[in-house]
Amino acid sequence: MNFWEWYDRQIYTAKQYDVPIYELDWLVLRLTDLDKLALRLRSPNITQKITPELLTKLDQLWQKRLSDRLPVQYLAGSLTWRDLELQVTPAVLIPRPETELIVDIIAEHCQNEIYQNGTWVDLGTGSGAIAIALAQHFPQAQIHAVDFSESALEIAKINANINTQKIKFHHGSWFEPLAKLNLQNKLAGIVSNPPYIPSNEVLHLQPEVTNHEPHSALDGGQDGLDDIRELVDAAPAYLISGGFWIIEMMAGQAEIVRSLLQINGKYKNIQIHQDYSGIERFISAQFN
Repeated sequence: MNFWEWYDRQIYTAKQYDVPIYELDWLVLRLTDLDKLALRLRSPNITQKITPELLTKLDQLWQKRLSDRLPVQYLAGSLTWRDLELQVTPAVLIPRPETELIVDIIAEHCQNEIYQNGTWVDLGTGSGAIAIALAQHFPQAQIHAVDFSESALEIAKINANINTQKIKFHHGSWFEPLAKLNLQNKLAGIVSNPPYIPSNEVLHLQPEVTNHEPHSALDGGQDGLDDIRELVDAAPAYLISGGFWIIEMMAGQAEIVRSLLQINGKYKNIQIHQDYSGIERFISAQFN
């Protein structure tokens, strides 16, 4: 069987399994040196470039995608997020395209020197994606990254090295490592993509998510807000005056989180930000 025979057959199979066809293209492009245009135009040279061994590997991985509902990013072991090359395993949440916007929002709202030269922390760093992007955007800043999962931190450290960014990684729950580092009243910014899905919804997500991505990075407690409440309540002890606070959240949580920030009484300039789909995905504020 040549590549195009295999490819056309997998398009048909993907439809049967209700798997998006673009994922087949993504996996092929990720594991080969082909470009998207050549694949789209069905270049005859592709058949020559894909060896029988490579085709066998592609087929084995794609069958795992279909039968095990394993995300293609885990199958490939890596992905591109913003302009970063990141390794991913089931130890970390797969960085989503919409999360890229959190860095853009920070870039837009934090142009003052106190942010550019200050100390930032990414809480629940996972793959390290946000922390690495922050370090790239603020080369003069000191970036800390915290995660409760040691296996996630190992991946994050690898990704920082791949992208040549210096980040200080800490194992622990939320602000615990920062307290030991005496970072109270010293942070120019706090960023987090915390667990925010209600517990009873986690098991009803797509099987790719429920069966393979770490539940600790998804489950936000009964109403999905357990960790967000902690981020709201504890952050003021660590932020400098004017310090920037921003998190990602679930659709429908924006007004509740706004209320939490307002009731706390230590935040100002509370703003809700939409993602690419117009969903209220992020909320930011400044410490009074």
